[in-house]
Amino acid sequence: MTPESTRGSQSSSGGAGRDPRLTRRGVLLGVGLAGLGGVLAGCSTEAVPYDANEAGVPPDERTGTVLGAATDIPVGGGAIYTSAKVVVTQPASGQYKAFSAVCTHVGCIVNKVANGTIDCPCHGSEFRITNGAVVTGPAMAPLATRQVKIVGGQVILL
Repeated sequence: MTPESTRGSQSSSGGAGRDPRLTRRGVLLGVGLAGLGGVLAGCSTEAVPYDANEAGVPPDERTGTVLGAATDIPVGGGAIYTSAKVVVTQPASGQYKAFSAVCTHVGCIVNKVANGTIDCPCHGSEFRITNGAVVTGPAMAPLATRQVKIVGGQVILL
């Protein structure tokens, strides 16, 4: 009897007489299926908002970082939060804007908000408190915008 004829007789008899030991193919198939199950378990099919953070939490549900009191930001001026690298301005009463405090010229931290501008000490660049646009170079690009909200009189960086 040849091995081929033995295989045929085993499959036609429903596997009675099969060797119960594991085969390499069976082990690899089992390991592959277990790995596939792990990958699929790690995937989510839940919709995630476009502006969500890494955990999938949208901005309006994040707690954020408390920067300070809103009363510390004068109308027509602003406050610089060096540790968070953020500058928050109040161009008009109750209107708060936030920008990166990192100058777009060579990366210095801005150090002053006065006369409607956010000023960089390194090379004299100035940016508008209303939109972060360049007023005076050498910086060529505006300050990046950041998101803040006022909650209970506190400025919260999102």
